[in-house]
Amino acid sequence: MTLALEHLTVIDLTQVMAGPSCCQLLGDLGADVIKVEPVGSGDHTRQSMGHRMPHGESSAFLAVNRNKRSIALDLKQEAAREAFYRLVRGADVLVENFRPGVTRRLGVDYPVLSAINGRLIYASISGFGQTGPYAGRPGYDLIAQAMSGLMSVTGESGGEPAKCGVPVADLSAGLYCAVGILTACIARERTGRGQYIDTSLYEAALALSVWETAELWATGHVPGPLGSAHRMSAPYQALRTRDGHVTVGANNPRLWQRLCQVLGREDLLGDPRFTTNADRLANREELAGELESVLKGRDTDEWVALLLGAGVPAGPLRDYRQVCEDPHTLAREMIVRVNHPVEGEVRSLGIPVKLSGTPGQVRRAAPMLGEHTDEILAGLGYSPPQIAALRETGAAA
Repeated sequence: MTLALEHLTVIDLTQVMAGPSCCQLLGDLGADVIKVEPVGSGDHTRQSMGHRMPHGESSAFLAVNRNKRSIALDLKQEAAREAFYRLVRGADVLVENFRPGVTRRLGVDYPVLSAINGRLIYASISGFGQTGPYAGRPGYDLIAQAMSGLMSVTGESGGEPAKCGVPVADLSAGLYCAVGILTACIARERTGRGQYIDTSLYEAALALSVWETAELWATGHVPGPLGSAHRMSAPYQALRTRDGHVTVGANNPRLWQRLCQVLGREDLLGDPRFTTNADRLANREELAGELESVLKGRDTDEWVALLLGAGVPAGPLRDYRQVCEDPHTLAREMIVRVNHPVEGEVRSLGIPVKLSGTPGQVRRAAPMLGEHTDEILAGLGYSPPQIAALRETGAAA
């Protein structure tokens, strides 16, 4: 079956998380993603991040680099840059996540490459963007979460600062970048020209703060952490049961009434502390206590069945082992298996967006460093002796 993006060639000049996840998504949807890595070390995650697989490969690298081919080039060498320029001539998209200024020093910035290929869509992901007072700062997910405000609303009220459990700034920056790239591809169909895309971890994290900024601008109050609760609706949070927690989303009058009926607490409907959503928000902790006094009498799964049976949105709080074994996870093909040249069959998360006519595919595992160097160079017109010469000088590997 035709893949939606199989007509696109993407140069992945990124490392670690945000850029690689962006390029992996494009690869999942069919693009030919060529990962250009430093000779010797490769992507930073290959060497110093993630748990090791049984045969030594980095689990972190495998997680965000499938559906790619790898070529190792030392872009500080002229011969390697010339090979890179040949690659750019036939590419549609390039993604990089160096600190601002690095690509210019390497001779691979947008002005240089757009002169080689005017149709090139060049996307930069950095910590804080290419402009502004923080542009030159190094950017990490942790720092972006802290400076964007995300950490100020994560965790329990009165507790120590906590970041989101997943690298949400990194991953959302990758997603926003992918949206920008696809938008630029559509624009190019009309204009015939590529363009430059600039996004950052800081902006991606801040852009997620929809409810928090709405509260600030509507009330003047600085939002704080609420644990699992929602800042716009109540009850809408995780509540204790006899053996764990159940999440309940009774965020309108009809669902609030049904929740009280399921719990046998119709008296709460007439309690002035909980009459309106505004009342329930103002007395959120007391409300949780009243609900948990009943919920602690049964196990989570019992409550989930009862609440869903009454039409109240509810679900159990699960760990990742439980999630990865869940029949719904498997039915939605969110756990896939792919063969790796060293590790053998490895598991990977599936593709979260399903297209009916041109669905994405997990076609190959994350590549070994330089696994496809010869193949890619040959495709650029290099002869075997020329490839050997590049290898001898360390320009390629």
